Amino acid sequence: MDMSPKEYQAYVQSKAKKSPIVKDTVLAFVIGGAICVLGQAIQDGWAGAGLDQEAAGTATSCTLVLLSALLTGLNVYNKLARFGGAGTLVPITGFANSVVSPAIDFKSDD
Repeated sequence: MDMSPKEYQAYVQSKAKKSPIVKDTVLAFVIGGAICVLGQAIQDGWAGAGLDQEAAGTATSCTLVLLSALLTGLNVYNKLARFGGAGTLVPITGFANSVVSPAIDFKSDD
């Protein structure tokens, strides 16, 4: 069956599932915001434990990386990412997930 590029594009668009952009945007905002609120609560906890602002920030980063790596290993972070989409790409947690996921996949291949 020969199709012109325009006919093929029309065919693909007719078969493509419509993206619920408003729902996806709201979920990304809520999940990303919740991660940021969690980070702020952790930082406030470290500051309340007696760390100065800089040390509390460092401890918060380390804690978020640890939590993200742990949740990735338990396959919780991936489920959250499927639900919250781009909201889970908050820089520090997304970084930890992107480092741990390939390591888990590599280990699974053994």
